[in-house]
Amino acid sequence: MLVELISITPDAEKVIESAGRTAYLSFDRKTDLPILRAEKEDNTKIFRVEDHPELLQVKKGEEFIINGDSWKAKEVWKNSAEKFVKMLVKSGHLSVLEHASATFRIKGGSRAFTHQLVRHRMASFTQQSQRYVNEKTFRYIEPHSIEENPKAHKIFVDFMEKAREVYSELQKIGIRNEDARFVLPNSVESEIVITANFREWRHILETRGAAKAQWEIRKVAIAILDILKEKAPSVFYDLVINEDRKIIQRIKS
Repeated sequence: MLVELISITPDAEKVIESAGRTAYLSFDRKTDLPILRAEKEDNTKIFRVEDHPELLQVKKGEEFIINGDSWKAKEVWKNSAEKFVKMLVKSGHLSVLEHASATFRIKGGSRAFTHQLVRHRMASFTQQSQRYVNEKTFRYIEPHSIEENPKAHKIFVDFMEKAREVYSELQKIGIRNEDARFVLPNSVESEIVITANFREWRHILETRGAAKAQWEIRKVAIAILDILKEKAPSVFYDLVINEDRKIIQRIKS
């Protein structure tokens, strides 16, 4: 299965920050320089590198001195967008995330998988058409549980070939693809493009990456999250991939 990123909102996290700060009219708080949250005994304070250039190289966990006082950096955000977006996610103010979106092309999934995906109504879809595409040489997806069972595998493969044969026979006697496709099984491989805003992507990934999700759509969800965490890490920072269980989990922070 192939998951390909077609497009994503440029500078997505800065777009979200700019939109979100409209609610607070706090545009003056935007900066491309790091911001630190530091602690000193029982005190916590935010330091902005634009006000303290000497803090530019300070990393999380490191100590530094300001005006003779020793502080320890407990959190370091690379810019105001990272800090602001994480605040939105943590507070549940997710509507602001709708100002950014991403489009993916997914190849090699079954129609059973795409039937699940298109239930997410806040997304847009374009799918390979069985009405216009000739499926006489269709490829199909075989579940591992069937593939690993010799008896089940034979039954499955024989049925796929019978479906292919019937489909071709219907075509030969003049039945159009749009009607011949009625004999095609859910396992037939398909291709689909999906566009969704970041708020909806969070919902899709958390729902379809859960342990109870069907294996095929869970695999796709993990692949998409892996890409989105690279492109917009602050938006998806609390959604993590459990490599051992092959699921997506949301962590509390």
